[in-house]
Amino acid sequence: MAHVRKHVLIEGIVQGVSFRKAMKRVAAESGVTGWVKNLPNGSVVAVFEGEEAPVREVSSWCFIGPVRADVTKVLILSGQYSGEFRGFSIEDIDSDSILQACAGS
Repeated sequence: MAHVRKHVLIEGIVQGVSFRKAMKRVAAESGVTGWVKNLPNGSVVAVFEGEEAPVREVSSWCFIGPVRADVTKVLILSGQYSGEFRGFSIEDIDSDSILQACAGS
């Protein structure tokens, strides 16, 4: 099966509602690797890697999120699979990774 990489930006009420914690659980249960982090503007950004079907499932979950979230917009971009991740983590905000995620690298 093909391995893929997706860069995902989620907007709405997605901070302070356990979005990242829930995403980590969903990704780990699906065998998807990568990271998720809050952005200063109130949105959440993530990178997913793995087999195509599980990555698609986790990406689809982003449109709903956890029960207290109110997702208003999801942007999904494809990137080059790298296999660099060994699990799924919640990361701190840093400008370099935000720029990389937005650039689709």
